[in-house]
Amino acid sequence: MTVKLIASDMDDTLLNSNTKLSERNAAAIHKAIAKGIVFMIATGRMYVSVKPYADALGLDVPLVTYNGALVKGSKSGKVYYEHPLKLDTALELLAYCKEKGYYIQSYQGDELWVKEETVFSAEYERISGIKAKPVGEKLYHPEVAPYKLLAMTKPEEFQKVWQDIQQKFADKVTVTSSRDNFLELMEPGVNKWNAVKAVAASYGIRPEEVMCIGDSNNDLSMIENAGIGVAVANAKPAVQAAAKLVTASNDEDGVAEAIETVLQP
Repeated sequence: MTVKLIASDMDDTLLNSNTKLSERNAAAIHKAIAKGIVFMIATGRMYVSVKPYADALGLDVPLVTYNGALVKGSKSGKVYYEHPLKLDTALELLAYCKEKGYYIQSYQGDELWVKEETVFSAEYERISGIKAKPVGEKLYHPEVAPYKLLAMTKPEEFQKVWQDIQQKFADKVTVTSSRDNFLELMEPGVNKWNAVKAVAASYGIRPEEVMCIGDSNNDLSMIENAGIGVAVANAKPAVQAAAKLVTASNDEDGVAEAIETVLQP
């Protein structure tokens, strides 16, 4: 099968445990691009958090951000499409999380809104490299629809919070996770695969000509549907089970190993 586009998740996939891009991964990406393969990033991160990595790789492609809620050119800044949460839904979710005492943060434009600085916001800042904007009670009363909301919990509370929100907002929101305590909340139908598929189509590339690489629940849609779905060795069991190929871990240059496999004559 000829691979014409490769889409990779970032955290715990393309990046190692120190959120760094290895030289081997970068070299493999450049080899793929030199052979005419489109390489792109598909992440739950904010656009502003992804762009420095895309720039370092010299990418000139649409970037899938916010789990597919925003697709925006890495160099041009062109917005290909955006699918934010409906404002009414966001307001309901924010009010519910406030009532329940759940930590929630909102993505307004390309800003990260939090009520106040906490251990959760500090954890997110460390991972993303983005400074949160404490806005107090304004967090619960946005006037513009956010790209997504993200709830963070203690690991032992994660499943309960997921179930609570899933049951309460079953038909109004897509619920997934990117880490063991990150609960991602998007507009129904928003996922990485739908965004990657749309980008591929804009290049005249068919789904069966796409390779997708990931590790977590928010990668499942693209791992299941791509021509070649690849899980890194540190991926969740469900992701590995859905993958056609399991590569090395994110700390062992798994993305490079997968790319090198398809570049072999």
